[in-house]
Amino acid sequence: MQHKLGFSKLSKEEKIDWITSTYFSNPKEAKKTLLQYWNTEESIQKLHDEFIENTITNFYLPLGVAPNFSINGKNYTIPFAIEESSVVAAASKSAKFWGARGGFKTTILGTEKIGQVHFLYRGDQSKLKDYFNFIKPTLLSDTEGITKNMQKRGGGITSLSLVDKTSELENYYQIHATFETKDSMGANFINSCLEQFAKTFKANATSFKAFTTEESDILIIMSILSNFVPNCVVRAEVSCPVADLNEDKNISPELFAEKFVTAVKIAEIEPYRAVTHNKGIMNGIDAVVIATGNDFRAVEASIHAYASRNGKYASLSHAKVENGIFTFWLDVPLALGTVGGLTSLHPLVKFSLEMLGNPSAQELMEVIAVAGLAQNFAALRSLTTSGIQQGHMKMHLNNILNQHKATKEEKEKVIAYFADQTVSHNLVVDYLENLRKG
Repeated sequence: MQHKLGFSKLSKEEKIDWITSTYFSNPKEAKKTLLQYWNTEESIQKLHDEFIENTITNFYLPLGVAPNFSINGKNYTIPFAIEESSVVAAASKSAKFWGARGGFKTTILGTEKIGQVHFLYRGDQSKLKDYFNFIKPTLLSDTEGITKNMQKRGGGITSLSLVDKTSELENYYQIHATFETKDSMGANFINSCLEQFAKTFKANATSFKAFTTEESDILIIMSILSNFVPNCVVRAEVSCPVADLNEDKNISPELFAEKFVTAVKIAEIEPYRAVTHNKGIMNGIDAVVIATGNDFRAVEASIHAYASRNGKYASLSHAKVENGIFTFWLDVPLALGTVGGLTSLHPLVKFSLEMLGNPSAQELMEVIAVAGLAQNFAALRSLTTSGIQQGHMKMHLNNILNQHKATKEEKEKVIAYFADQTVSHNLVVDYLENLRKG
């Protein structure tokens, strides 16, 4: 049903009244649901209301922590904002396991960001190249007002090039730019530079003597950063002698290593497995990206493009055994910021960053990559030994009980019964119903 008077012009209360009366059989109960998630601190609620448009309430995610992560010899407690059970427990278990075996090591492989001006040109390609070389210094000088503060922090524009894409789309070219944005994610900075490039590039074309009138009429299509950052990459890894993989008494370290490495190799060649394999990695990555106020949609898009960069979707992580040493590692692109955006606005983002020691963007890249690797290790360890359901469903047990409004006494009895039983939704519900029947 449409609101004919301009929904966005209504007050928050009027929006809620219209929604609840239009779509709900019990408007009073629907309104109560929305109101119970409002923050009682007025200034905090006002802050949340202004993050986006047409706000009616807050949508909460649990914020958990996984302590005792040793990364490059430094100890971290990592925040996770996520609703999926067992993720924080699995990460914590990995942290403990690898903390006793030297911890996690990370390496920044690059921090380059990318932006493009997309345009159409219907003239002589050699003239366009000459024009680009002629105008390039002006493109840079015209953005000095934008780049001044970034340059003071050691960042700025790092390269500009003309890209011919006419073999794929008629008359289509790009100005391809690379950037260093230091501790900011850099989206606004990059887009401002690109829009200035486009303005300068088009405006000066009419005075370039080699162009005909038609050639000087360059059509700018759009100017926008790319969220694909294949040169803004961090590596996280763990390693130890195979003999030290001895925590599970039901399997030898050698057999565990063989099954684990094979499981990773399967994800490297089988896209159906790779998607689920990488989803497990993203359980860790997304949760920390959200907790630290970064754009998880951009991160997801970039990472999955990176997983497909060789023409087939494949595992982000890799494993090997050489000379008796087990090594497990992950290369992942992460464009992150620790200044700007929500980092200075959202109180829990500020809390999370301070808990991490107020890291630089590069240090945050390292922490988040480790969270992904830890999650992947925990999942593969379960898959190749006890199976994923045993641990996952036991963690999920409490959600099932809450869904069916189990009392404290009922929860205690169900948890005790399933301590050594297979957990499934149907079995839990059946047992709970039998308890209630006496």
